[in-house]
Amino acid sequence: MSFFEILRSAMRGVAANKLRSVLTLLGVMIGVGSVILLLAVGNGSAQTVQSAITNLGTNTLTVRASGGGGGTTTTSTSVKEITAATADQLASAGLGHVKEVVPQVSTSLTVASPTASEDSTTIIGSTADYFDVSTTTIASGAAFTAADETTSAKVAVIGSTLATELFPTASALGGSISIDGTPFTVVGILATQSSTGISDPNSEVIAPLSRIQKSYTGYGAVSSLTVLATSSDAVTAAQGEVTVMLNQLLGVTDASDEPFTVTNQSSLLETAAASATSFTVLLGAVAAISLLVGGIGVTNVMLVTVTERTREIGIRKALGATRGAVLGQFLAEAATLTLLGGVLGVIAAVIGSQWEINGTQPVILGYSIPLALGVSVAIGVFFGVYPAGRAANMRPIQALRAI
Repeated sequence: MSFFEILRSAMRGVAANKLRSVLTLLGVMIGVGSVILLLAVGNGSAQTVQSAITNLGTNTLTVRASGGGGGTTTTSTSVKEITAATADQLASAGLGHVKEVVPQVSTSLTVASPTASEDSTTIIGSTADYFDVSTTTIASGAAFTAADETTSAKVAVIGSTLATELFPTASALGGSISIDGTPFTVVGILATQSSTGISDPNSEVIAPLSRIQKSYTGYGAVSSLTVLATSSDAVTAAQGEVTVMLNQLLGVTDASDEPFTVTNQSSLLETAAASATSFTVLLGAVAAISLLVGGIGVTNVMLVTVTERTREIGIRKALGATRGAVLGQFLAEAATLTLLGGVLGVIAAVIGSQWEINGTQPVILGYSIPLALGVSVAIGVFFGVYPAGRAANMRPIQALRAI
């Protein structure tokens, strides 16, 4: 019996009971589609996080209060806070791998326009250099200037989402907003950025550091320092220089008393990549369970098929069909069911990946499609071996007597 004859016989067997075959195909389709789509969700989530970290700048460092400090004095009374003055001293220290040092303060306040208001809006106070060290870009208008910082001008740059919410029917550029009752003029609107984490960068307000300190936070410790290294290759060296200089400026004599942490985006990116890989593997493992269940369904269907076709098997063997021919026919039926189900699962996953799932845009992994198809066929063959072997081992006389 040739391969094509076996294939034709398998197709006839699949078509003999359409409802049963469709239900089996559905189980395999759900399993294959789930594997591809959940891996795509994990990959899409990983790419979103990595993009957000990369957008922070691959040649920047972030200094934040930590340990016993947290923005206040540590257990050592001689250790000072990190202030705007500390940032100026760090910038003027002549560190070989440091290009700029930008202080930032942040708070959460109510922002209102003449027609709308938004509670708990993130307010960032920084210098004009903020727009140089960050990857934020101005979509319309302009950033505030060093002169605005010197005069504590009441000007602000706002995110694109906030601009739409506060000025739904007009342009926010040049408009007046109030931050906790204090009026500000909108001089710039940020370009839309990818939103991850707790704070939405599209709903932030950025204003001169001196104005935010004067009106809201006071002139004490700043929230963070953003340090721009001379190049991406110099980030590690800059991190060491900044750590040593800050210890000197703050009077830290014991490294365990450091009231700050210095992080770079490369380390964050590595951590995020490792977490994303684990997350994607976990999603794939969960989806693989449904594929396994589909395989068990194939076994059940093939066992029923062998039982129903016992007399046919006996007749074929009595007419000279070899054990291999019978075995091949039923294995081909199982493989055909899972292959068709796998193809339908791929189509369903590709269609499903066009929509966001829980805020994440799935990105299909190139290897997931052939992998899922290959596994589905392998499962069909694996779970079809026992029913096919049972059919092939029947003695003709026993098969003919069965019915």
